Amino acid sequence: MLKWIGRLIAVVLVIAAVVFFSIGPGIVEKGQNGYVAHAPYPISPEAQALHDRLVIGDLHADSLLWNRNLLERSNRGHVDFPRLREGNVAVQVFTAVTKSPAGQNYEENSAEARDNITLLSIVELWPVKSWSDLTERGLYMAKRMQRYEDKAPDQVRILRTKADLDAVLAARAAGQTLTGALLGSEGGHILEGDLANLDRLYAAGYRLMGLTHFFDNALGGSLHGEDNSGLTDFGRAVVEAMVDKHMVIDLAHASPRMAREVIAMTDQPLILSHTGIHSHCEVKRNFEDDLMREIAATGGVIGIGYWEDVTCDASPAGVAKTIKAAIDLVGADHVALGSDYDGSVTVEFDTSELAALTQALMDEGLSETEITAVMGGNMVRVLRQVLPE
Repeated sequence: MLKWIGRLIAVVLVIAAVVFFSIGPGIVEKGQNGYVAHAPYPISPEAQALHDRLVIGDLHADSLLWNRNLLERSNRGHVDFPRLREGNVAVQVFTAVTKSPAGQNYEENSAEARDNITLLSIVELWPVKSWSDLTERGLYMAKRMQRYEDKAPDQVRILRTKADLDAVLAARAAGQTLTGALLGSEGGHILEGDLANLDRLYAAGYRLMGLTHFFDNALGGSLHGEDNSGLTDFGRAVVEAMVDKHMVIDLAHASPRMAREVIAMTDQPLILSHTGIHSHCEVKRNFEDDLMREIAATGGVIGIGYWEDVTCDASPAGVAKTIKAAIDLVGADHVALGSDYDGSVTVEFDTSELAALTQALMDEGLSETEITAVMGGNMVRVLRQVLPE
């Protein structure tokens, strides 16, 4: 009798484990990546026609963090390849989040705080070696994207060079619904303090990297760290290596001092991938306006996010007003989209509904030339300037 009870308990534990590891990650994601339900946004025929002929690009989405097949349309999260096609997105940056401190906030975080991604990597059954190694986490996410490209090359093309970018845009101009995927990292801690790991990540397809995230790391200070420090010697070496490799440098989450030091030591266009405008929405997460002008002066772009913390209004109209504020601040040639989709934020439209943003920009009084630049033209220009041949 005891033997049968033991077997029954074992079976129950196995079933519970299967249910936990199959259903649990989806429950977690739904709780993290919120979506405000709404009636369909009205889109005029003129706005839809303009939207359909735009080349659209988004500088930041964290979709690779979550345990779902991005080749299939999902009922959770904000981005997958079917919804990218519905939204007419030509180029999407997929950023790898490899560490996130417990208690994460915009004011101050310790690099020693418990890491939320460790538990997520275990629950989502990532490779065991990635549970304790941030570089391995980045390589795992790159492998996931490579599998998408291998399985659906007519839908996904990883962008490693200018030629890859041009091939995607040419295919789309010829009527193919192909999306270019650019791999990026949310923070230089993915390197684990070893410059050789940049070579490993580059070989895996990474062409963009932010230097910090929500905490100070071996490269230097975060906007949300403890001492507002600038670049370390290691950070300077990483920046120099990224320039040599023709990688896009992202200043999102960097301390203002770090951002200015990067500007001083480089001559390529820099990006701020996902943000708002401080004079429009006064929060610490948004750099002061003077620093925004300095970033734009590199020839770079400011990617406007879609969540309320940085826009003070996450509706399509609210995001459009933030874009208008950015244009007024730095000029229409230096503003882009940087949704932060699937980045533990709540949004009021997902990537399939981007025509609502085109409509809102028209309603805000932007010209077709300005809309074309902001929705993707500026991003494509910077990628063509920075990516290797």
